[in-house]
Amino acid sequence: MKIRLIIILSIISSLFIISCNDNYKFTLEVPKNTTLNKSITAMVKEQNDKPIDSIHFFINGIKSISKKNATTINTQDFGVGKHQISALIFYPEKTKKINNSFEVLASKSPEVYTYKIINSYPHDTKAYTQGLEYHKGFLYETTGRRGQSSLRKVDISTGKVVKKIELDKQYFGEGMTILNDKIFWLTWQAKKGFVYNLETFQLEKEFAYDNSSEGWGFTNNCVDLIKSDGTHKIWFLDSESQKEKRFIQVYTNKYAVDDLNELELIDEKLYANKYQQNAIVIIDIKTGEVLGVADLTDLKKEMEKTQKLVANDEVLNGIAYDKENNRLFVTGKNWGKLFEIELIKKQ
Repeated sequence: MKIRLIIILSIISSLFIISCNDNYKFTLEVPKNTTLNKSITAMVKEQNDKPIDSIHFFINGIKSISKKNATTINTQDFGVGKHQISALIFYPEKTKKINNSFEVLASKSPEVYTYKIINSYPHDTKAYTQGLEYHKGFLYETTGRRGQSSLRKVDISTGKVVKKIELDKQYFGEGMTILNDKIFWLTWQAKKGFVYNLETFQLEKEFAYDNSSEGWGFTNNCVDLIKSDGTHKIWFLDSESQKEKRFIQVYTNKYAVDDLNELELIDEKLYANKYQQNAIVIIDIKTGEVLGVADLTDLKKEMEKTQKLVANDEVLNGIAYDKENNRLFVTGKNWGKLFEIELIKKQ
């Protein structure tokens, strides 16, 4: 037993000596920060005279076209956020790999919006709003908290709930969206979503999401389901299988924007509530660049003129859009009003 241990230690020591005396030395250089619509160069710099057969570059795991020891990156192709780059270097007798990263920021600061109240409607003060969507004259809403989560069909003008089902008490309900006569509903931390029949509210199937952190907001682009997870990432799911396909990252010209919550896609721009900020972030759905920020802080103050909001989490959450009549609706968790508003760009 002792002899066997000595042999194993000898092998480990010899491997360590080989790795320490590795004469294949090089660096992968790439700018750490850049902006959209820029071309940057990643380059392998050698620190030895070993002959190289070829170098292959990979960005986020996808092979990039290279020219000798360098590759050119068009940041528009990858969008904002942090991206991984690696170089696979082939020598006659061995292969080496080295990694680095770069971060892409938005090209300019976001536009700032304020708002104008067009109308207001009654809203259930017991609705801890998580998801909100307009569909054929009605609002569809999901509410949260374990033991209180529900799916509702709501008459806009009266606030009356005309159809409702409860979620199993073990789950904390989150955002929802409607596509192809189906309602897709997320849960918070259970890594599980549900699909319901739009007309009957009958449960048809369950689905899992394993790569994203949690379930927060939900919308769709008529092809994919689009999901937030409480971070700065926005995930795209196949609408048929509900499998996660890819994600974009959301950035301003200075930093990543996290805590993205309820979602609505309007004119190819993604509108997202920023949790506990009483704000809406307007995002380029292709690149993740923050195009605008709507400060709705005073809307909560307007709500508090007629209702005392006692909990810290009774904040703005819920965006719905009536495309046919160009109406934008917002509300909050346990708010007694649903507001129809118009966003106005600040000069």
